[in-house]
Amino acid sequence: MKFRLVNKSIFAKKSGIIMRWTLFIVFYILIDIYAFQAIKTLTNSNWIYFGYLILSLLVLGNFIFQWSQPSPERQFTGGRGYSMGLVLSFMIGKLILTLFMFGEDISRFLIAGYQNLVPPSGSSFSLSSRRLFLSQIALGIAAIPFASLLYGMYQGKYNYKVLKYSLYFEDLPDAFDGYRITQISDIHSGSFDNKKKIEYAVGLINEQESDTILFTGDLVNNLAVEMDPWISVFSKIKAKDGVFSILGNHDYGDYVTWESDKAKLDNVQAVKNVHSKMGWDLLLNEHRFIQKSGERIALVGVENWGSGGFKKLGDLDLAGKGLSPEEFKILLSHDPSYWQEKIKSDPNNYQLTLSGHTHGMQFGIEIPGWFKWSPIQYRYENWAGIYEEFGRYINVNRGFGYLAYPGRVGIWPEISVIELRKGIKPA
Repeated sequence: MKFRLVNKSIFAKKSGIIMRWTLFIVFYILIDIYAFQAIKTLTNSNWIYFGYLILSLLVLGNFIFQWSQPSPERQFTGGRGYSMGLVLSFMIGKLILTLFMFGEDISRFLIAGYQNLVPPSGSSFSLSSRRLFLSQIALGIAAIPFASLLYGMYQGKYNYKVLKYSLYFEDLPDAFDGYRITQISDIHSGSFDNKKKIEYAVGLINEQESDTILFTGDLVNNLAVEMDPWISVFSKIKAKDGVFSILGNHDYGDYVTWESDKAKLDNVQAVKNVHSKMGWDLLLNEHRFIQKSGERIALVGVENWGSGGFKKLGDLDLAGKGLSPEEFKILLSHDPSYWQEKIKSDPNNYQLTLSGHTHGMQFGIEIPGWFKWSPIQYRYENWAGIYEEFGRYINVNRGFGYLAYPGRVGIWPEISVIELRKGIKPA
């Protein structure tokens, strides 16, 4: 009986996979057919038609090939990642073309239907031909996200930005007025493919000459061994008062299949050991003090706590045990949803929280000081930058690395530098 149940489970799983692939391929082909209408309006060259067909099939075929290969360890790296990026680039461009072409078809049918109901003398039902200028506009607009996503894969993902903030606190100890913090988050080392770019970014972190450096989780995509080529690089990150870190949701190995519970636990321990090898002080629902001129501030680190289906191991009460509301505290919490859920209103008064996790979805539009948008904002209330409520602050770092889509567009990889100031923010 057990054997039959296992076979049924395997069959159901394979059937589900086949169904998803079938739906994806059908969807891809349908939008491809509509997008092709814009090409046909612009030219009648069979060579262009043939080239469009071959290119579409190559992108789709490579994606199916890459994702059909067994890859239990690194789901979004190497050829898999780039195949996903290419499919995404082509699909978004073609979806825009499809919207234009479908909208024009609705217009053509409505006009033809009206003419059929109230026909001019001697006329009959017929569809007007597609308009050349509309196809030209559609292709021009579709080219923008298409080119942007390609740029994001080959340049944008390493377009590091140093974002600097000054935050004012009336209860900041005098000795820490002007204290500088550098925050990095979401390294996702298993996705990297350019050592020189990463070495440049690590140098950029050290150039800030901050008093301490704080890392807010997701060192790897899934496996501790992803850090093996990078330990020597990230070990160069140094600060006068040390480097402190926490775990993120990806550091627990929840997104791969393990041969046993022990294998998974061993991987989590190995990830923790990497922090130690690099000289980083990993905070697991605990806190440390930084002393200066007889005064101190507390660095508090919680394990991952995320809303929805994310792991909930963070224990703010345990991490801050023994601290008073009057003490100045900087909290490291990977997922910013914990700030909304508990931290911002906690009676123990956590003045500053540092988070990451969202990556700003690696896609969006930002005009500093004026406009900020990404689809991720419909999932997370706090998704990029500084937010303030009840006199308490959170900085959501946009992330150092990348995951799934192997690039960034508009939301660039970030190194946050926060200067703590004593007093009231100037008007």
